[in-house]
Amino acid sequence: MKPPKPISRPDNVSLWKHMRLFRRDILSAQPEKLYRAWMAEFRTPFFRSYLINQPDLIKTVLRDRPDDFPKSDRLREGLAPLLGNSVFVTNGDVWKHQRRIIDPAFEGGRLREVFPAIWDAAVAAVMRLEQNVDKAAVEIEAVTSHVAADVIFRTLFSIPITDTTAAAVFSQFRDYQRSQPLLNIAAFLPLPSWMPRFHKMRTRSTARSIRRLIEELTNQRRAAIAAGHAPDDLATKIMTTPDPETGECFDIGEMVDQVAIFFLAGHETSASALSWALYLMALYPEWQEKLAEEAQTVIDPERPYFSAVSRLRLSRDVFRETLRLYPPVPMMVRENRCPELFRDRDIAKGSQIVLSPWHLHRHNRLWERADEFNPGRFQTENGKACLREAYIPFSAGDRVCPGSGFAMIEGPLILSMFLRKFCFHTVKNRPAVPVANLTVRTKDGLWLYVTPRHNR
Repeated sequence: MKPPKPISRPDNVSLWKHMRLFRRDILSAQPEKLYRAWMAEFRTPFFRSYLINQPDLIKTVLRDRPDDFPKSDRLREGLAPLLGNSVFVTNGDVWKHQRRIIDPAFEGGRLREVFPAIWDAAVAAVMRLEQNVDKAAVEIEAVTSHVAADVIFRTLFSIPITDTTAAAVFSQFRDYQRSQPLLNIAAFLPLPSWMPRFHKMRTRSTARSIRRLIEELTNQRRAAIAAGHAPDDLATKIMTTPDPETGECFDIGEMVDQVAIFFLAGHETSASALSWALYLMALYPEWQEKLAEEAQTVIDPERPYFSAVSRLRLSRDVFRETLRLYPPVPMMVRENRCPELFRDRDIAKGSQIVLSPWHLHRHNRLWERADEFNPGRFQTENGKACLREAYIPFSAGDRVCPGSGFAMIEGPLILSMFLRKFCFHTVKNRPAVPVANLTVRTKDGLWLYVTPRHNR
């Protein structure tokens, strides 16, 4: 049995139908040929878009010449109500200023410091899930969303998800997810900057609520820093780190922008990957048993220690394979600043250059048995080569996600903590159908039975 994959659209559809499909789900809006193509062109009356899967071209865009391929403003159109001017959507000097302040908070040594907060969130998640074992099927995306949000609040602001403000942000963010497609009409039409954007009223309302709550937390932290009793967490580190070139720190508005993207990137993507990992364990019980045995051997629930993460080798490979099959951010859009020649084709200035981890990770001219679940592939020559050249769940180059190391600690650890205590089983007649709006999720939820695991 292969992991679920959306059915591709027919090769030729009208622009209007493609827009409708894209707003509903960007994965099934794409043709099957993209899983074999090195490059494909998509034409509209307003712009040209080129999806590239050829590894050396991806390297050109992400690693060799990133300044020549800034992020496209078309993605900003859909996310602006929540993200403002965050590091996720900025370019050039503004983006470089933001990264100079943010990156030190995610350096290797800091990961050890935030590990206890991740551990505590995982322990709390296990305790919550214990209340649902041997009962009706559990909607796993709700479980993983909860624990991922808990990790964000504990590591950023040293508060658990049970904190009143944290719980309110989590609730509002769930509403935002349901109301906001990845792209709105302005992503397809070149609207002037003065023209109002057609975001849903609910989208605007929830975005305002989230930002207001984040601003409240940020103001509280600024007061604590001034008084000298702020905890040494990620928020304090970021708010007190000056740009080494300008000496400037983030003001409150800039910090609200960054916290919004930390929540979107750190919470939403982690929740997506973790839910798919648990589903794959239910689908492949032999791998579930291997990970459970590893977790029972490595993890001592009474003694949380950072070095345990490096010993969760099978869990890390399973999580890595999950990110290959279900990359949380399925597509990234860049724009070329000057004319280019890709695969003997002239690419006009201002075209959209689409990098699709979803298609790259399943490209059947790169990966052996690309649609199969095989965590052991990363020990093969093909897997190692593709890991270097055709694996970008966190992007790559200068714009690689600053929290990638964070995610590769959080994901395998929480996965192992769950499998150490529980068995996960698929639910008949409730298939997991992948769809992508903000991230790769499921059409009707991801349902699993959860039973106690009887440790040997």
